Amino acid sequence: MILALILLVVLGIGIGGVFWIRSENEAQTVQLFYYNADKDLDSAGNIQCSEAGLVPVERMLEPSESPLRDALELLLKGELTPEEKNTGITTEFPLEGLSLTQLDLEEGVLTLTFEDPKNKTSGGSCRVGILWKQIEATAKQFSAVKEVKFSPEWLFQP
Repeated sequence: MILALILLVVLGIGIGGVFWIRSENEAQTVQLFYYNADKDLDSAGNIQCSEAGLVPVERMLEPSESPLRDALELLLKGELTPEEKNTGITTEFPLEGLSLTQLDLEEGVLTLTFEDPKNKTSGGSCRVGILWKQIEATAKQFSAVKEVKFSPEWLFQP
């Protein structure tokens, strides 16, 4: 039992949730993935609505026990600099009322539970696909995350 708990701490996986043990003084650089439609065009100039348009933007996180949660919450705030906007990077985040309420990581599968009381995660297939891909790419930069699922399942549906 003690060995199992030590492994959980070393791997950064907490019982009943996700946490990463970090030094209290250690900041971390992460990438938030936003979208640039100019990088997502086919040969005829049509937007493909694919991950080809995802653009990483670096941000520094304050020291934390959960940089994964912090990175996702920062992405959901949708704060782009004027310089980033001038390069064509866009985002529809923040979505009014959308909040991340829980993260569960089990055997590489990250389940993100959201509340979306105003149904802001619905819309056209291109729009919701990009929103989904932004969250997924931001989460997958963490080596423990191999797959991302959303709960409830009706989120991010056209």
